[in-house]
Amino acid sequence: MIGNTEIIIRLLLGAVIGGIIGFERSTHGRAAGFRTHLLVCVAGVLIMTVSEYYHYLSVWDPSYIRIDPARLAAGAITGVGFLGAGVIVKSGLNVQGLTTAACLWIVSAIGLSIGSGLYTAGLASFVITYLSLWLLRRVEDKMPRLSYKFITIVVEGLGNEESIRSAIEKCGASVSRIDYERDLGRSESTFSITISFRDESCPKRILDNVSSLPLVKKVVITS
Repeated sequence: MIGNTEIIIRLLLGAVIGGIIGFERSTHGRAAGFRTHLLVCVAGVLIMTVSEYYHYLSVWDPSYIRIDPARLAAGAITGVGFLGAGVIVKSGLNVQGLTTAACLWIVSAIGLSIGSGLYTAGLASFVITYLSLWLLRRVEDKMPRLSYKFITIVVEGLGNEESIRSAIEKCGASVSRIDYERDLGRSESTFSITISFRDESCPKRILDNVSSLPLVKKVVITS
């Protein structure tokens, strides 16, 4: 059976690791930040410590209690899944919070490993997690990525779809989808266009090109 000093060391180590990862999330403006990750990691340590304690009791006195230590760990991972789902937000074509949700999940796993006394596994996982958040972010920022935008174009009458498409594609964007709407009372047509591109300056050039077309009354570009 582990002593009180060992329990405190495990809890403090879990707090430090969870706090460091949470601090990185906080510096990037994420809702689940310093305190959330710290508490999740400490909770993982505590749950595994309690599980180990009851497992010790079952070995010491089988007539007292019988427990599988893996069950509490499985329950903890399931509970963290609800926290992770709460930080994932979908806005238009963009999904935010996936990395933070993954952080909560790995932090809980690190806490469980430390709580079970697997310090090497927990510390190695912490190093890998922190490097992936700090170092790989810089690598990812330099990688060309495909971005998506919504363009809403209001024109007089029927408009000219071919000229609109040409103005968009001249800027290096690809038209993924076009939806149509027609207001007979105002004699207006609305084109709802989904585009994909890699150059970050592309939306501004599209705005200028499409705005200069005849019959165009309104252009809105959103994510």
